Amino acid sequence: MIDVAAERLQTAGSDLASHFNAAGAALPSRGVIDVVVQHLRLEESIGGYEAAAQERPRVEAIYDSAARLVNARRDEIALLDSATTGLRVLVEALRPTHPRRIIATSSTYVSHALHLLTLAKEQGVELLVAPTGSDRQVDLEALDRLLAEGPPTIVTAAHIPTSSGLVEPVAQIGALVKSHGGLYLLDATQSVGHLDVDVEAIGCDMLVTTGRKFLRAPRGTGFAYVRAELARRLVPNTPDVRASQWTSAFDWDVEPSARRFETWESAVAARLGLGAAIDEALARGVESTAQWLVHAGRAIRSGLAQIQGVTVADPLEAPSAIVTFVVDGVDAGEVVAHLAGRGVRVVSVPATHGQWDLGERGITAVVRASAHVYNDENDVAALLDGVAALASKTRAAV
Repeated sequence: MIDVAAERLQTAGSDLASHFNAAGAALPSRGVIDVVVQHLRLEESIGGYEAAAQERPRVEAIYDSAARLVNARRDEIALLDSATTGLRVLVEALRPTHPRRIIATSSTYVSHALHLLTLAKEQGVELLVAPTGSDRQVDLEALDRLLAEGPPTIVTAAHIPTSSGLVEPVAQIGALVKSHGGLYLLDATQSVGHLDVDVEAIGCDMLVTTGRKFLRAPRGTGFAYVRAELARRLVPNTPDVRASQWTSAFDWDVEPSARRFETWESAVAARLGLGAAIDEALARGVESTAQWLVHAGRAIRSGLAQIQGVTVADPLEAPSAIVTFVVDGVDAGEVVAHLAGRGVRVVSVPATHGQWDLGERGITAVVRASAHVYNDENDVAALLDGVAALASKTRAAV
């Protein structure tokens, strides 16, 4: 399904280390980097404004590519600098104040959670964390009851958390939210470019994602989807000249499309890199990529589960390429450093990044390994051998 050797040839960093951090910032392709550098050279030659004007058609094409990626319309797409910005801007546009309720999944990312906690503290919004089942997924029956007992509710869910390979039942959540007349905001930061994400099938009203993770785009890029009918009703909390026109002393008009949530200033080179990365993802095949990545994640999980002294922290059959684990008696940061010394790049995720998940489970931190299409069997072997060596050394020292 995926020509890993070809992907590695197009990924310079794949020869420098076994890079398992697609969930943080994946390795970009040579093609993406070429697009970015070429535009910077154009800015160097003719100036930033002039370069942006010259490349406007290519920037416009990004809206079509992003819409195609998530099965939306181009007027429902807003280009942003990050998923965190998108989550903040959209939540603020909803103007949540008392007695509105927000129900968030336990998989909510730290920055989004802190924003919601601030709204609860300062605006009197009722903030609830959706109950989970034994598998840590949202308990759909409990969510149904919560939605039924309160006023129209904003539900915000993370498709895949930063702290595990869990995949939430996002389509079922969407059906429940719709049946109770609520609004549904999906954080697809870890799923776009990773899984097949279809906003119509999921039933979300809004979605945000970033470029730097599984899309393999430059840092400082991302996009949002806002259902057309909703976009026309939501007014940005801080309108920007990008999509607003100051018509008289005390009046202004706002762009009717989702672009009303954009800001005028952006890194055009990085944005063009985002477009190139999306086009590469579409050309590779969303479904084929998803199948390959899910298989890779399960293979890594299975290998880690067989190492004595290692505990896999997410379900063994989780359908994602994100794998989290703990080496008994070893701090997660030490595991990361040990593997880095062997040319294997992973990261640690502390409970401070997911108190409703890791904190709730009493886990101080996990090690996170996340594969992409440029990881081959030698990379996986290097990861498993490195973890096994550390686990064995730790057992011998006890």
